[in-house]
Amino acid sequence: MSVSDPPSAAGRRVITPSRVVAGVCLAIPVVATLWVSSYARATPAFIGIPFFYWYQMAWVIVSAVFTAAAYVLVRREERARRRPVSTVGPTNAEGDGAGGADGLNGQGGGA
Repeated sequence: MSVSDPPSAAGRRVITPSRVVAGVCLAIPVVATLWVSSYARATPAFIGIPFFYWYQMAWVIVSAVFTAAAYVLVRREERARRRPVSTVGPTNAEGDGAGGADGLNGQGGGA
């Protein structure tokens, strides 16, 4: 368990839909390249390269895309979880929501 991933109340990691999708994104390239009987043939050739070779090289690029998608999903979830809960209501001492006496959130200026 990483430091940035706090455990849930039960002491286990929280399984969320975005983490499941990220896991599937990481598992697809592994399964596709380990299932050798699906691509153990010479045809169809692509620019003279047998299928066996160009299929594996194509998965290098596809794997990078899936890995990037998994990274974005997990990072987005972590940011959302760390984001402080916003308060509803006025944001200043006067209670009018203007942000300061001049209404400019302490920026000054005006007149």
